[in-house]
Amino acid sequence: MTKSDHPTPLEARSAGPLTGKARVPGDKSISHRSLILGALSVGKTGISGLLEGEDVLNTAKAMRALGARVERTGDCAWEVRGVGVGGFAQPHDPLDFGNSGTGCRLVMGAVAGCPITAVFDGDASLRSRPMRRVLDPLELMGARTQAGEGGRLPLTLSGARYPVPITYRTPVASAQIKSAVLLAGLAAPGITTVIEQQASRDHTELMLKHFGAEIVSSSEGAHGRRIELVGEPELHGADVVVPADPSSAAFPMVAALIVAGSDVVLSDVMTNPLRTGLFTTLREMGGAIEQIEARGDAGEPMAQIRVRGSKLRGVEVPPERAPSMIDEYLVLAVAASFAEGTTIMRGLHELRVKESDRLAATAAMLRVNGVTVEIVGDDLIVEGKGHVRGGGLVATHMDHRIAMSALVMGLASDRPVKVDDTAFIATSFPDFIPMMRSLGAEFA
Repeated sequence: MTKSDHPTPLEARSAGPLTGKARVPGDKSISHRSLILGALSVGKTGISGLLEGEDVLNTAKAMRALGARVERTGDCAWEVRGVGVGGFAQPHDPLDFGNSGTGCRLVMGAVAGCPITAVFDGDASLRSRPMRRVLDPLELMGARTQAGEGGRLPLTLSGARYPVPITYRTPVASAQIKSAVLLAGLAAPGITTVIEQQASRDHTELMLKHFGAEIVSSSEGAHGRRIELVGEPELHGADVVVPADPSSAAFPMVAALIVAGSDVVLSDVMTNPLRTGLFTTLREMGGAIEQIEARGDAGEPMAQIRVRGSKLRGVEVPPERAPSMIDEYLVLAVAASFAEGTTIMRGLHELRVKESDRLAATAAMLRVNGVTVEIVGDDLIVEGKGHVRGGGLVATHMDHRIAMSALVMGLASDRPVKVDDTAFIATSFPDFIPMMRSLGAEFA
């Protein structure tokens, strides 16, 4: 895996308490989906609070290339005029999703229900990531694909002229697989059904309902869900207020917990229970995390979150919690490093197929800074001693979350922590560094 052409290293060091109020960027999952469903709707969709990171901007470009009108109308404010279900046009050039697995996989689903052919591509990191488990159900629905080994990018996807509704059991808890099937199912007659053994994020279901689709979700087994979508709806444009991303809020949240004396308020953070496993875990560790006020939009709840410096203790995180916090384990490992006692995070196989092998990269980040950590199967075991030596140089592997997690660690460690490159932070959190500085973080 190659580094960026112009790496921008950065060092984080211990300073005073973090204080103040901030709003982290709009939720990436909601941002992607609002653009895609706006493009599949008839009429105008207004989006406020859109995350304007590279991942989402690449999805916006893809929607334009597929025939929708997508315009920026103000700061994080966008307008989409859609083409309707099945109405995508043949793109003239490959659809380049950069680093975004979410954007790429969801748009594959949307394209699979249209009688067009599109080439999907991305950066070196995205090209290394598996796509076969998304392509398999799309091919069952009538799409045809030509891809590299393991379904890797670049690949060519020809959508079905007559999409077939299917009943599909997902092999793993994955909102991306589920969403791709549901988006393809919009163009299929009859009912498309997705069955999950372990419930994943339900943003697609909530937003489909917001745009006018007929969709029902019910319990399946102890922890699963059964989702049934009636095909060929006429989706209508609908305004969306994008809540602040809980995965991005995780970084200032953990920073405030581990830096003594901190008192930070994060505004409008999404509190969907399928996304707040980290909040639950940090509270179990003794973290002072408080919801001040709550509201909602487009089916998604949000609240003001107050976080104060806390003494943390080690806990065991059950595997069934993983889908609700899969992107947050990296920064949770940082919190565990500063806790007293052992933290065991179970069932983290999905971390191996993210932007990097995040399980191995997280362990390496901790070890180079003096933390005792072990990987046993798909479990991560961190021995917390209440403080972290620091002083390490962390290899980010082109992964934005590794970079941000390591910088958070440096804010409370005995010695500064340096990362080799911060360029990729822009994929999800363009203002991370200035926002953290506004709260009192010291980076150099």
